[in-house]
Amino acid sequence: MAGAALPGRLSWLAATVVGDRIETRRARTLRLDVPGWRGHRAGQHVDVRLTAADGYQAQRSYSIASAPGDEHLELTVERLDDGEVSPYLVDQIRPGDQFELRGPIGSHFAWTPEDGGPLLMLAGGSGVVPFRAMLRARAAAGSDVPATLLVSARSPEALLFRGELEVLGTPPRAEVVQTYTRGWPPEWRGRTGRVSAEMLAAVGAPPSARPRAFVCGPTGFVEAATKALVALGHAPGRIAAERFGPTGA
Repeated sequence: MAGAALPGRLSWLAATVVGDRIETRRARTLRLDVPGWRGHRAGQHVDVRLTAADGYQAQRSYSIASAPGDEHLELTVERLDDGEVSPYLVDQIRPGDQFELRGPIGSHFAWTPEDGGPLLMLAGGSGVVPFRAMLRARAAAGSDVPATLLVSARSPEALLFRGELEVLGTPPRAEVVQTYTRGWPPEWRGRTGRVSAEMLAAVGAPPSARPRAFVCGPTGFVEAATKALVALGHAPGRIAAERFGPTGA
């Protein structure tokens, strides 16, 4: 899986599910074997295409959850109840089944340890997926680039990669900060509520350090977080954003 993708037209490839892991009651990670895959950078995504027996096709984009050097390509999918693709990928697909994908896509939202930092990553819900890949890539390279991930989730039960993030976000050079918006245990002493300028001012590298900022999540989250970063003095040219939504065909 190591290596960078070559430029040129992207082709659809057959992906075979070789393993899976339940992340939450609504999310699942699929481990894939993809012959012909030419590698990716942490933060990039793929298009996934499903074809029904009658020829109907549905297509969506999903962030890559695995680091470039991992043995298999991994996608972590959260089910949308009214979705055409995610319910199948979360609830129905099994090891041995196949679907099509193409990528990697999104060079503007990619990071390698050679790019340096500091890193400031802001995630809303399943927007944490590409940041798991970035933190994995950082750890695999033995990088000491300062990195902070602020992830907003509805509750601890809805937080993806909970155990792994605790390991990847080990101070002093890396830190993972959670904020819960709808529910948390009585003993929780961490942050609660939506990401705000006040919260951002207290975490991660200050604007004067010119961190590389990445924001990923639902459109409302991305717009609010990006606006707050700019208001605090972060340079717009140092902020990369990815919003949820269907891919353009």
